[in-house]
Amino acid sequence: MAHVPHRRLRGEGGQATVELVALLPLLAVLAALLWQAVVAGQAVWFAGSAARAAARADAVGGDVRVAARGVLPARLRDDVRVDRLDGGDGVRVAIEIPSVVGALRLGSVSARAQLRDQTR
Repeated sequence: MAHVPHRRLRGEGGQATVELVALLPLLAVLAALLWQAVVAGQAVWFAGSAARAAARADAVGGDVRVAARGVLPARLRDDVRVDRLDGGDGVRVAIEIPSVVGALRLGSVSARAQLRDQTR
């Protein structure tokens, strides 16, 4: 077999670079969406923790808002809403979902908690 020299076509050398550069914006958007999903999941987790802390405070006559804010990171404390539910059925805590891009408002998540009587 005779050795055939490998010859590149004109412009082929930068093709991979061009394709990578074309995909970078898509990869950046995908990464931002995945990170936003993580942040939203963390907000759900923190809402549940804050609701449980508020329910414990409610059971002993403490300040439910202070208890809920005490378990939240600083960035979530300002917009927390804590409500006692009708009939003494516990508390509801709602927090805003932080945005990873700009100052978008993504809504809020809430959690309910009730401390049951453990003496029975």
